Amino acid sequence: MKTISDLPGDLVEEEIFSRVPLTCLRWVRSTCKKWNAISKNLILGKAAARSQYMGFMMMDHRVCWMEFDLRNMVGPCIKQVSILDQIGISYIIECDGLLLCVIKKDKSRLLVWNPYLGQTRWIQPRTEFDKLDSYSLGYDKYGNHKILRFFFCRSSSSGAYVLGFEIYDFSSNSWKALDVTPDWEFQSRPRFGNLKGNIYFCAMKRTSAPGVIPRKEEFFLLCFDCTTESFSRPLPLPLPLDSDSIGVYVSLTCVRQEQLALLYQRWDREPTYSIEFYLTDKIDPNAVSWRKFLITFNAFPVDRSAGTFFIDEEKKLAVVFDLDVAVPGHDPLYQTAHIIGEDGYLRSFNFGVAPKLGRFSDYKFSLPLVCSPYVPSLVQLQINQPGKCKQRHYQNCFLLQCFVCCVFAIYHLLLKVVASVLLFTSLVMYNQIGYQLKSVTCDLCNVG
Repeated sequence: MKTISDLPGDLVEEEIFSRVPLTCLRWVRSTCKKWNAISKNLILGKAAARSQYMGFMMMDHRVCWMEFDLRNMVGPCIKQVSILDQIGISYIIECDGLLLCVIKKDKSRLLVWNPYLGQTRWIQPRTEFDKLDSYSLGYDKYGNHKILRFFFCRSSSSGAYVLGFEIYDFSSNSWKALDVTPDWEFQSRPRFGNLKGNIYFCAMKRTSAPGVIPRKEEFFLLCFDCTTESFSRPLPLPLPLDSDSIGVYVSLTCVRQEQLALLYQRWDREPTYSIEFYLTDKIDPNAVSWRKFLITFNAFPVDRSAGTFFIDEEKKLAVVFDLDVAVPGHDPLYQTAHIIGEDGYLRSFNFGVAPKLGRFSDYKFSLPLVCSPYVPSLVQLQINQPGKCKQRHYQNCFLLQCFVCCVFAIYHLLLKVVASVLLFTSLVMYNQIGYQLKSVTCDLCNVG
């Protein structure tokens, strides 16, 4: 009788695996050995992923899986990732199907996770990490992944804090400091976009006056090339020219790992809270061109520390994840997803009160932070894994302990066997001696 494992490979790969949702990966792998092997070399759910957003987000310092059905305008379905339950995560960065997890209150390590393959890798620092650090993932033209770290350090000449850079190479399992002195800075923790391995982010001209609200002409796009390990020259952003705005907010995300999307909001003297979205037509480390995708007026103020978003180009929609207050100036704040469409379309989904953080936290409330749509990856993380030699050492020690235990067990068994043989020999000899004595006694009796 034929079983499910006897189905033709083409049918399994092209018809079944492409239509099965990514959330059914566990059930697919438990179906049979053949399907388990195929799923580790083939991406599941490519066709199913086109109908809705699927990706990871941060809520209450927990990594969550989110599905958002934009076709039927159903609110997000959010589930906590149980495999990371015991780890407090500050925030996550997604690139090429890998998640870089920044650990809350832990300066000694970072976690890189491939959700599709279920592999993890711990990254150790040269000295220690800091809560003000920023990170992003990328890879070079050879497919070797790298982590770019932004941190603040004290200048040896001026004594002031300046921006420093380090890059971690997965293949060599090592950090390297970059000799760069930037003339730019961040508005807040930057939102990165990752295209073809390169890391893109928005920066602004460095000012000497702290607390100055940046103007739109001071913003630009930068690219970090992971192959040459260098920053590009400033690239233009499509910020419209007007004289009434007193400040701007910009944020980046990726669209299908092919384009960058830009969220732009200006602050006017009379608050209107308009939001504009742009997409790249052409982009490389040295050139970029933009086109307007969507604009909405009288929307809502986007929180600088939250304000993550994603784009659905086919449906002409943008979804912004933010903190929304029920009564201005009062608690509580709600974690909210705003769907923005054409002709002023705006619909909001509230999915919970934002928990308050400790009084010593950098931010008062927990922020909902969403990644760009998740695209599974077959990138292996076990190669050159930190601690692998130590793991092998532990395995060898375990095997040695098992061997020693076996030797002792055999030794004790041999002792018991020897003891039994000696006892048996003693009994035989005792019986023989007894028999001989009996014979001698009988002979003496007969003589008497």
